[in-house]
Amino acid sequence: MLSLGTKVRVMGMTMEFRELLQSSITRTIQREIDPYLEASEVSADDQNTPWVAPAKGHKGFRLAGNAISTRDSMAKALGVDVDAIPDTILTAMEGPTQYETIEMPAYYQEVAVEDIPFPTYYRSDGGPYVTSGIFHAGIDDRFNLSFHRMMYLGGDKFAIRVVPRHLNALLKEAEKKGKQLQAVVSMGTDPAALLAGSISLPFGEDEMKVASALHNKANGSPIQLFSPVNDPDGAKAPKGTEVVLYGKFTDEKVPEGPFVDITSTVDLSGMDPGEPVFQVDKALIRNDPMVHVLLPGGFEHYMMMGLPKEPAIIRSVRKTVPLVHGVRLTEGGCCWLHGVVSITKQEEDDGKKAIAAAFKGHPSMKRVIVVDQDVDIFNDIEVEWALSTRFQANRDMVILENVRGSTLDPSANPKDHTTSKMGMDATMPLKGRDPYLKVN
Repeated sequence: MLSLGTKVRVMGMTMEFRELLQSSITRTIQREIDPYLEASEVSADDQNTPWVAPAKGHKGFRLAGNAISTRDSMAKALGVDVDAIPDTILTAMEGPTQYETIEMPAYYQEVAVEDIPFPTYYRSDGGPYVTSGIFHAGIDDRFNLSFHRMMYLGGDKFAIRVVPRHLNALLKEAEKKGKQLQAVVSMGTDPAALLAGSISLPFGEDEMKVASALHNKANGSPIQLFSPVNDPDGAKAPKGTEVVLYGKFTDEKVPEGPFVDITSTVDLSGMDPGEPVFQVDKALIRNDPMVHVLLPGGFEHYMMMGLPKEPAIIRSVRKTVPLVHGVRLTEGGCCWLHGVVSITKQEEDDGKKAIAAAFKGHPSMKRVIVVDQDVDIFNDIEVEWALSTRFQANRDMVILENVRGSTLDPSANPKDHTTSKMGMDATMPLKGRDPYLKVN
């Protein structure tokens, strides 16, 4: 019996991290698990099942993996059906909710950063890594919530992979003002905040308010946040977060990596010219804390990084094809590079319109298949059946060459990351459909 020290809410509601684990079918491992390589092996052994175990060499800490590694577990956290996940996220994006600020709960205590067990996932890793940390950072009332991998440098410092998006823009603003950007990193936190960490709103709009809308949808109340340093106007962490790091970005840059990213291939992009250093000023843990082990290139990585991109695809396709029933970034494509879109055609060229719009909604995607509503996009056999019976390459394929791709695709142009993309229209024609229908 797994005892996590908190009361479980009704299933189907957004929960604190440990409540979500307790409500799942969880492997409780009694022996100590080494954060160096062994924790990743445990996660990889059965990626569909959450697990919890004592951390070897770190008394009082536990490791926890595969917390949200399936669409079913994500749906349970949000309180919706699996096929409703993208629209639930999209609704929250379009209607953010103000969060509630509270005092720091009494169950937090301060620890040394070096006491926390940070996993090393692969022998090729540049060092121990935080892969489950979401950064809440802001300046002049403009905030951002986002995932960033953190390579532990020892002491109180990390090298942070900062891509040219909103956190990078905040860093530049702080530099112009002669300030150091403050941030709060949450590890093992509310699933709504984890989801929102992979969503991009316009610059300056706080994705934590999307987390609050998701929390409100499932729980009937906004998400509660606290400041580790009692700063009501600064960055915050969700109540119940297992590990909270408060600190600032310094002027240093150091090589970050190698790192195994979502494609299960080694990413060296942080090595040269290097990445910003984040210095922790205060590290907090809950009683009996858990460190969220998020396996790079694993199913949970797919759910956290890829699944939140599906709403952007749906929104883009609906601008050109009104009847869009579902979108899925496929596990075979790392929930990043390959997708499937389900539509009901009203015009004969709606399939090709959907292809173009899907690539616009998620520019990293390089293959998309468009199918009719009668095809289950979560069933790879049905999708391939649609290709085999409703698709002809010379008439239904769209090829795009030398276009923007993903920096994580090792087959893309190494200099500018351009790629070729393929769209496949596996929909039936509007007239003469009888030969295409599956007999039940």
